[in-house]
Amino acid sequence: MDTLQYKLIQLLFALPSFTLIFFIYKGIRAGLQNSGYSTESQKKISLYFLSAVTLWIIFVSVLSLKGFFLDFSTTPPKIFIVLIIPLITTIYFLISKRTNKILTAVPEEWLIYIQSFRIIVEILLWMLLLNNLLPVQMSFEGRNFDIIAGLTAPVIAYFCYTKKKWSSTVALVWNFIGLALLLNIVIIAILSMPTKLRVFMNEPSNTIVANFPIIFLPAILVPVAYAIHLFSIKQILLKRKGVVS
Repeated sequence: MDTLQYKLIQLLFALPSFTLIFFIYKGIRAGLQNSGYSTESQKKISLYFLSAVTLWIIFVSVLSLKGFFLDFSTTPPKIFIVLIIPLITTIYFLISKRTNKILTAVPEEWLIYIQSFRIIVEILLWMLLLNNLLPVQMSFEGRNFDIIAGLTAPVIAYFCYTKKKWSSTVALVWNFIGLALLLNIVIIAILSMPTKLRVFMNEPSNTIVANFPIIFLPAILVPVAYAIHLFSIKQILLKRKGVVS
């Protein structure tokens, strides 16, 4: 895995992760400004966000570089840590009423346009497949159809919100479909790991996601995808109820 092409894939996996974090940070700042938070509160919340994300990146990076996540002998495997912590964090902010004020102040299309990053992710997975580092079922040549969400995101955002030609119901349904597509590949990825749960026995098994910086896929990219879907759904429902910032 020391080839020049693999090093390029590594770099390309890191770039979308940090780019996404930057855009999410900008979105949070915009939401804070539009919802009337004081300058001091905006700085404090933004600092909390950046600090938490930085600590998470350091935590995940150090453990992956030490090979911690490559141990698939435990049940559940150690890599589940990077799946569970973001999920708990997302649920916490999703059910928190404090999030509503910021969420309703963020333009609806932002939460949909950003999902187009999944096109890049799927291309990177395909590149791993071509290098025999990923099982075929985890790419769009196999059972992974998540690229559909990325390709349709700009269309949904444009017609539902930029041009306002389609109802927000279309965006709502699209979000649920996007979640289903994501859940599909997450399940396939888990069932492709060399654990007692393994169903897909073809080689290679799914161990590449435990390596740095590919670990950013389950630790950052996947959580961002489902979190934004969930927040978009909540935003649509809040605005239908007339809850505005």
